[in-house]
Amino acid sequence: ILPILSDFFFFKCLFACQSKSTHTGGSTAVASGLGEGQRLLSRAKRGWVWNQMFVLEEFTGPDPILVGRLHTDLDVGNKNIKYVLAGEGAGTIFAINELTGDIHAMKRLDREEKAEYTLTAQVINADTDEPLEPPSEFIIKVQDINDNPPQFTEGPYQASVPEMSAVGTPVARVTATDADDPVYGNSAKLVYSILEGQPYFSVDPNSGKTTIKIALHGMDREMREEYLVVIQAKDMGGHMGGLSGTTTVTVTLTDINDNPPKFSKSLYEFVIPEDLPLGKMGGKVKANDRDIGENARSTYRIIEGDDQGIFEIFTDTQTQEGILRLRKPLDYESKRSFTLKVEASNIHSEPSNSGPFKDTATVKIVVEDSDEPPVFSKPMYLLEVNENAPINTVIGTVTARDPDSTGSQVRYFIDRHTDLERQFNINVDDGKITLAKPLDRETDMWHNITVTATEVRNHSQISRAIVAIRVMDINDNAPEFATENEAFLCENGKPGQVIQTISAMDKDDPIQGHYFNYRLVPEMLNNPNFTIKNNQTKHDTFRRQKQEMYFLPIIVTDNGNPPMSSTNTLTIRVCGCSKDGIVQSCNVEAYVLPIGLSMGALIAILACIILLLVIVVLFVTLRRHKNEPLIIKDDEDVRENIIRYDDEGGGEEDTEAFDIATLQNPDGINGYLPRKDIKPDLQFMPRAGQHSGPNGVDVDEFINVRLHEADNDPTAPPYDSIQIYGYEGRGSIAGSLSSLETASSDSDQSYDYLREWGPRFRRLGELYSVGESDRET
Repeated sequence: ILPILSDFFFFKCLFACQSKSTHTGGSTAVASGLGEGQRLLSRAKRGWVWNQMFVLEEFTGPDPILVGRLHTDLDVGNKNIKYVLAGEGAGTIFAINELTGDIHAMKRLDREEKAEYTLTAQVINADTDEPLEPPSEFIIKVQDINDNPPQFTEGPYQASVPEMSAVGTPVARVTATDADDPVYGNSAKLVYSILEGQPYFSVDPNSGKTTIKIALHGMDREMREEYLVVIQAKDMGGHMGGLSGTTTVTVTLTDINDNPPKFSKSLYEFVIPEDLPLGKMGGKVKANDRDIGENARSTYRIIEGDDQGIFEIFTDTQTQEGILRLRKPLDYESKRSFTLKVEASNIHSEPSNSGPFKDTATVKIVVEDSDEPPVFSKPMYLLEVNENAPINTVIGTVTARDPDSTGSQVRYFIDRHTDLERQFNINVDDGKITLAKPLDRETDMWHNITVTATEVRNHSQISRAIVAIRVMDINDNAPEFATENEAFLCENGKPGQVIQTISAMDKDDPIQGHYFNYRLVPEMLNNPNFTIKNNQTKHDTFRRQKQEMYFLPIIVTDNGNPPMSSTNTLTIRVCGCSKDGIVQSCNVEAYVLPIGLSMGALIAILACIILLLVIVVLFVTLRRHKNEPLIIKDDEDVRENIIRYDDEGGGEEDTEAFDIATLQNPDGINGYLPRKDIKPDLQFMPRAGQHSGPNGVDVDEFINVRLHEADNDPTAPPYDSIQIYGYEGRGSIAGSLSSLETASSDSDQSYDYLREWGPRFRRLGELYSVGESDRET
């Protein structure tokens, strides 16, 4: 069998000359070319003969393009065989002529989408569809054409390089890709070039990934900071007819410290008032730096003209200016102008640049005269005065002067906020401070006052100075016992035993410390019981039966000049002690006086405690006391009883029912009056008719007798039960049952108002309502 492959593209025609055979019989295979009757190849074998078929991509002719022809030696022209095509794209992309075996491409093909197709061909009987030969597989390859331009998938690019970089310094690397077949022809062979950005940058044209490099020496950021470079990639090796693609690379030159700071002018002049406060700005200078960021940061310093350190300069981090301010006060009278030399230098330096990164300028400062306040000779004065100094004693003098050239007179005053008691005065002209009131060192040892000085011609100019006055002590206070001393002495104490060590205190402040002398008063020198020697007391044997308490006057003298003394009393109590010297029995005062309580105070405290206990007991008793009821009633004694009436009339004036049980008293009926000094014992009798009482006594007469006794007896106790009546309550809408209008007929009467009288009449209203509903039905 001979396959005939044809591929047309303009003038080009391809034929398959290689073959592969599958033996199916012994018949002769004939392959025909594109022209009819032209014999291309002859083989004496039966079966298929194949090779690859090719078809150009992107073919857009009016008719389907012929890819190739299939032929078998079984096809002798009797039209009883049929060619069948199966596989990738069979019937959609590729179609076969069943009679001739011609294969056509029905659609435009794109190699970048699919480069080859695998199909299967078979010959079958046209009448019975029975296969005449086994199926055979073949491949149709899509032949590439240059239909895809190069593309930069990652562009546009951003790159940066330090300024002043050397030639050949790499800046960025860019890469382009081409979708065409890299192994067929030059469709994917790329060449790079720069369309825009010369002569500053260059590229390697033949590299797969081209690198942009510096091509010009001395590229200065201060002259131009940003460059736009256009890179082109062209296929077909850069020849004519090739496709191209472009991308942009934005190259930014980064700053280096290649510029020193530079003052905008060489001389700065400032006028500063003499009274400018310390730390305030007196002027500012600025050195400009063409660099940016850290490379433009500068620092300032004074290198000449300020030997006294009056000025200082620092850098404002926001504006990069040098701020000149005062460190010490200015004095117009001593120096009226200053000439300073200020230097500005970069903080960061570039190792590759060795040039001086600094600049200097001259600053001339003129001091302007100001009216200054007076100046004290000292900021603080320390004066001393004795506490016994007489009034108008001169303590000390403060002095102040006007520093201005005019030399105005100064006056002095005391700030009375610091001398509220007005203990000191000052002479307004010469500043002498005198004593106005006596001083007491024991009350205030120090007095701190503020003295002000003002100019006579300008009172707004004020200065202040602190004057500390120390009050010097004199010996004007006698020593006293430090505490209230009381000693306890066992009645069997041994002679020479120390019973108490006493101490004294002195409010004065001696120079060499306190030293006290203790002795008995002259009247006690012949006392056989106690003596004082070497600041200690000693005693003889005592008996409580003789005396329980001793009072020992002691004179305490200090070592001042002149010496001061005072008499203090030491109380000594004689107590009963055990053999070990432990106090067992002593006067009560012996236990309370050590804590500062006298016998009278102890009695007052005990009386208050007893009174408080009585009040608490009385309060508890009153709380527990319960008032018993005036009349003891049984549970059956209810006030809401219904009174029975024998008459059929109505409208009586009595509207409150009373409890008949309270009127029944058998003892009273029998002639024995009940005692009124005790609570009556009520006895409830069975109820009878209205006109009869117990034992035949008339109730009306009984009530009248009791009423008369109650009215005429002024000593009747308040629990007299005759005063109590049972009633339905005040303000009742219905006075009593006897007030119902019985003369009216039931049909004319409405009983709905009974429900409005309250819960006590609700049941009665329901009964009447039921009766009315029965009559209506």
